[in-house]
Amino acid sequence: MTRTILRSGAALTLATAVVAASALPASAHVRVTPDATASGGYAALTFRVPNESDTASTTKLVVTLPQDRPLASVSVRPVPGWTAKVTTAKLPEKVTANDLTLSEAPRTITWTADSTASGIAPGEYQEFAISGGPLPEPGTLVLPAEQTYSDGEVSDWSEVAEEGGEEPEHPAPSFEVTAAEGGEPATAAAQPATADSSDTLARVLGGLALVVALGGAALAMMGRRRA
Repeated sequence: MTRTILRSGAALTLATAVVAASALPASAHVRVTPDATASGGYAALTFRVPNESDTASTTKLVVTLPQDRPLASVSVRPVPGWTAKVTTAKLPEKVTANDLTLSEAPRTITWTADSTASGIAPGEYQEFAISGGPLPEPGTLVLPAEQTYSDGEVSDWSEVAEEGGEEPEHPAPSFEVTAAEGGEPATAAAQPATADSSDTLARVLGGLALVVALGGAALAMMGRRRA
């Protein structure tokens, strides 16, 4: 029985290691998470940027916005130790969408670390958020990103997977824009999530864990008294 347990434990450990190893590359990609996806509405888009280097820090991130499906308005959430800049450019041709006709639109968003010390160190990640919209018509919105390290290395996250194909080595951040409910575009401007909401959730979970622990201790004491 002991050998069986040891073998089962070894197999479980190996399986866990394999799953973890296969998950690491995916989790290391630059990704974007929207808090809303309805066409015609505004959304807070959060870019999660992990550092893949063992020796250098990430000191710059450039996100390129589409020109064929442009966002009319973009604002950035401040990140301590970083400077953000939104660059506007003329569109190749005028675009009409969501009752707007645009001849120019935000083209790039650049975040630059104020110093190497304020960059994303090895083993760390940072989140950069914007509020943008109105979101274009339904479909995949691709937002290529360029990540620069303090040693000069550049990771270009701009590859797009073919339909039904495997994820490329350096996939571009993207998400699916969905149809507005009832066919009417959303109008409320979404705001990026703040650290306060995360702190509140952590406190609530911590309080629940304390209640469970106290309950368990009380039950244990009652069991001892009965014994």
